[in-house]
Amino acid sequence: MSAPAREGRNEAARKTVGGLAVRGLGVDLGGKPVLSGVELTVPGGAWLAVIGPNGAGKSTLLKAIAGVVPYAGAVLVDGEPAHAGSLRERARLFAYAPQTPSLPPDMTVFDYALLGRTPYISYLGREGRTDREITASVLDRLGLAALARRRLAHLSGGERQRVVLARALAQRAPILLLDEPTTALDLGHQQQVLELVDRLRLADGLTVVAVLHDLSLAGQYADAVLLLSQGRPVAAGPPAEVLTATSLAEHFGARVRVEAGPGDRPLIHLVRPEGG
Repeated sequence: MSAPAREGRNEAARKTVGGLAVRGLGVDLGGKPVLSGVELTVPGGAWLAVIGPNGAGKSTLLKAIAGVVPYAGAVLVDGEPAHAGSLRERARLFAYAPQTPSLPPDMTVFDYALLGRTPYISYLGREGRTDREITASVLDRLGLAALARRRLAHLSGGERQRVVLARALAQRAPILLLDEPTTALDLGHQQQVLELVDRLRLADGLTVVAVLHDLSLAGQYADAVLLLSQGRPVAAGPPAEVLTATSLAEHFGARVRVEAGPGDRPLIHLVRPEGG
């Protein structure tokens, strides 16, 4: 069997995995506890939104799941330890898009997205035709094909977010970890990015874990929501059960009104204090 054929078969096999579980996860950074007692289960193909006030440990949770920071407890994919193998093997399970990725200004869109193929290229080898075809296909699906040769320095905010997503998707990993994918985007681009993630999730069977700052967006797109506060999980479940006025007042210190939107998904509105 040829190398491209073997790679295609292996990637097809990985598409059948994706159920994620975290058990008793804790993280200490600089001798200070940042997360403790985190438990979560995300079925394959589902979308979990992670929310919480600033400093709750949301980004650290994604980094621990990705294996970027050391942790106590267990991260399991389909019941097996996720980080028992090499870094390359982990990168074939998790595609991690950080909140503030490094975008070399002189690199082209195509070459940056091609970095997502690194886990499949031998240490002394170069990308092959299959890697370039997969990258080109991802750019086409994200509406970036026409920008393939453009330098990253010349992209708009929405285009940069899609390029970061393209690199993650080029990994062909079954679990997609997104840290604030709508940061600094206007309303239209926020909707475009999340709609795109949802379409790709449904088409490819991806499992998505996304830290989201906008609670209404979390309620509209996620299958389930995990609320972190002071490094611990304080609520988890369907959006309508987690995103309640009482819970948001307690953990965010915000006065809000929650109403049912399309599909009975919660929409959150800030309410000014009386006399404000």
